[in-house]
Amino acid sequence: MNRLRLYRLLMGTLGVAIGLFGLSLVATFFMYQRPGSIPTIPTGPVGHYFVAFSGCALLGWSGGMIGAARDPLSSRSIGTMSAFVLALMAVIRMVAWIIGDYYVWLGNLPRTEASAFLLISLALVWLRPTVAESRAANGA
Repeated sequence: MNRLRLYRLLMGTLGVAIGLFGLSLVATFFMYQRPGSIPTIPTGPVGHYFVAFSGCALLGWSGGMIGAARDPLSSRSIGTMSAFVLALMAVIRMVAWIIGDYYVWLGNLPRTEASAFLLISLALVWLRPTVAESRAANGA
């Protein structure tokens, strides 16, 4: 399997996964709005409001990643920005793990997540189409 095919597979898979997670966050907001519902996320109404907005943002990011999977040579910046965001998410997880306040609730999960996010970020950078590939595809 060549690099471009792996990149498309990675972007498409991440796009679908992030989209499903975004949909679940939006659904969580609406499920919380039912009368007598029990919160599935340990926050109040304001927290669920921000969860819904996070879900909407993830749906937008998902659409960009799926688009980049379809035409990776004209969407190189989406892969680059996704790699940056995943690395930033890893830093946030590492800080949460170092501080220790989240250990009671999450245990060692932030450390595992940080490792996974850094590996995915590295794969996105490593497999990203080069400028030469983009120019060759556009006939320049």
